[in-house]
Amino acid sequence: MNKVDWKAKLSSRKFWALVAALATSILGAVGASDDTAVKITGIIAAVGACAVYMLAEAITDANNSDKE
Repeated sequence: MNKVDWKAKLSSRKFWALVAALATSILGAVGASDDTAVKITGIIAAVGACAVYMLAEAITDANNSDKE
């Protein structure tokens, strides 16, 4: 069985879109208000953007340190 490459998963915009869509669907199923769903989806999108940025910067820094 193959191991999951979490670094690649967390840096994927598709993954974060899936998480936001899943959260929105679950909130709709449990009867949360539209306002709550929008707020939670926004938080997920913000966390995803931060994760992608941090991983991209870490990869860039690692590549730059290899050249020195």
